[in-house]
Amino acid sequence: MEIFGLKTPLIKEGDDLVSLALESSEKARNRIRDRDIVIFSAKAVGTSQGRLVDLSKVKPTPKAEKVAQKHKLDPRFAQVILDEADSVLGGVDMALLTVKGGVLIANAGADQSNAPLEHAALWPEDPQSTAEELRQAFKEKGVDVGVMVIDSRTMPLRMGSSAVALGVAGFAPVDDLRGKKDLFGRAMKIKRAALADELAAAANVVMGETSESVPVAVARGAPVRFEEGHCIEEAFIPVDQCLIMHVVGRSVETRGKGRTN
Repeated sequence: MEIFGLKTPLIKEGDDLVSLALESSEKARNRIRDRDIVIFSAKAVGTSQGRLVDLSKVKPTPKAEKVAQKHKLDPRFAQVILDEADSVLGGVDMALLTVKGGVLIANAGADQSNAPLEHAALWPEDPQSTAEELRQAFKEKGVDVGVMVIDSRTMPLRMGSSAVALGVAGFAPVDDLRGKKDLFGRAMKIKRAALADELAAAANVVMGETSESVPVAVARGAPVRFEEGHCIEEAFIPVDQCLIMHVVGRSVETRGKGRTN
């Protein structure tokens, strides 16, 4: 497998991301091909969809003011997080631990980095539908690819950030290894491979986190099953089966906006 990034102009609202990706791959003399997986940054996609919040127009509630003071956040940004989150589990200085769309993520995916000054960039409204729409747009331009929408995230007890898949289209995001045998003939009982998240992490390496201007990556030769009908929900796991969240004892099944458990 190989993975490479595509440098683009600064993404703006209304930009055609598929055309930009194809043009960038042409300029790089490495045109996107059938059965590639094209991986888009959630912030770039959200920006193209107009998912930017002007912080100067945000009026923090008393709750947001309290959260901001406790965790050293801009109160306006704290309000954006509370508005975006499905649940808030706690926080540290400058970040809240939240659940949004079934994903454990800092700040409900809202981010001030790589957003215009005094703005916060948000995830696409529906990352899964967005991935499907981007895949269809590639098809209409004559290229049959898998598509992912991803974002960076922190990992428990690990320094730095990795990445997570928010939407997938055209391939299976998880490989079920149960029943397959190891080197010594023992059958796997619970093991699955999180292929979409592993590809997201690999893409994050070439896309970068700061001023690289590489919002798209392409994975070629990825060991996945290219099939129709798959979605990111196949990668979700209920809280009572999740090793980390079940042991921690946090309920993430609340769906009240900005609720703190």
